[in-house]
Amino acid sequence: MTDATFEEGAERPLLLVAADAEDLRVISAMVQDAVFPAVEMRWDRPARRLALLLNRFRWEDRENAERRGRPYERVQSLLILDDVQKVVSQGIDRKDPDTILSLLEIAFEPGADGTGRMTLTLAGDGAIAAEVESVNVTLRDVTRPYVAPSGRAPVHED
Repeated sequence: MTDATFEEGAERPLLLVAADAEDLRVISAMVQDAVFPAVEMRWDRPARRLALLLNRFRWEDRENAERRGRPYERVQSLLILDDVQKVVSQGIDRKDPDTILSLLEIAFEPGADGTGRMTLTLAGDGAIAAEVESVNVTLRDVTRPYVAPSGRAPVHED
């Protein structure tokens, strides 16, 4: 038996579930540089769920695209945080439909008995913090991939 390769999963929708901080690092890597309108963020207090509809860069397909000389892709994905007790944000105008946010990282700071705080760091000075009972995060692709409008892979300066 051999390990799966990126090429084997490149054409399938991504579905990842995080149940601990280590799992969350994988999801964080997959959503790095995802962009979304501020109006595509929903906090459902009774369901204890924070959901974001992201336009995610397909990091898992980057090398394959480069090797085959085809365009980079993005895909719409749902990022869902469950078991959320409280959500606060800073640096975000959620009422402006033209506000586009860029997600850089999701981090988890543990508290007592599995609780903690998830922080979604945004480009600029924005952030979303969710007080959670546990790490319970799902990332699911919900559309077919499309050509990245910029035509480029995101780049970060050190």
